[in-house]
Amino acid sequence: MLPKGGSILGTSRTNPFKSGDGAKCILRNVSKRGIEAVIAIGGEDTLGVAYRLYEMGLPVVGVPKTIDNDLVGTDYTFGFQTAVAIACEALDRLHTTAESHHRVMILEVMGRYTGWIALEAGIAGGADIILIPEKPFDVEEVCECIMKRQERGRNFSIIVAAEGAKPKGAKRLFIVAGWTSLGTQGLGAWVTI
Repeated sequence: MLPKGGSILGTSRTNPFKSGDGAKCILRNVSKRGIEAVIAIGGEDTLGVAYRLYEMGLPVVGVPKTIDNDLVGTDYTFGFQTAVAIACEALDRLHTTAESHHRVMILEVMGRYTGWIALEAGIAGGADIILIPEKPFDVEEVCECIMKRQERGRNFSIIVAAEGAKPKGAKRLFIVAGWTSLGTQGLGAWVTI
């Protein structure tokens, strides 16, 4: 069970306040089972629900666990350091392949609305380009940066993209294929909506 994380508990990610009487059902079940308090371990949504249940009279302790590191009042959430370490390890492994095969490789990391994982892992792992949600990017500038590296004899590039990163003027970004040959013009694998 240890390496499987919290998902093994089989809990739902459903916000009880988005369904009819979900919150009242929770309070009834807590009372029926004699539970004195709840420890809510999670991120923005989980702790927001916990706070609302607290306002309804349920004793709650909130533990900031999200890997996105985007909770007000915390410097680092404990899942964040693990996520950065794993992303850095992935970057270390991608470097060898990218360099030996002269490829542009894209590592997408979690971070819907914040680029903390991409930024810290990208810096620590030696990424050449880091794309974060807070700063929409220009696809042409990204391609130009890669081509300049090639002109300097760096025949590979590593890009770290937070899942929420998006090009200027687009709502979302999809990466259809995570690699391209440096001989091609641009990154044909980028599709924007």
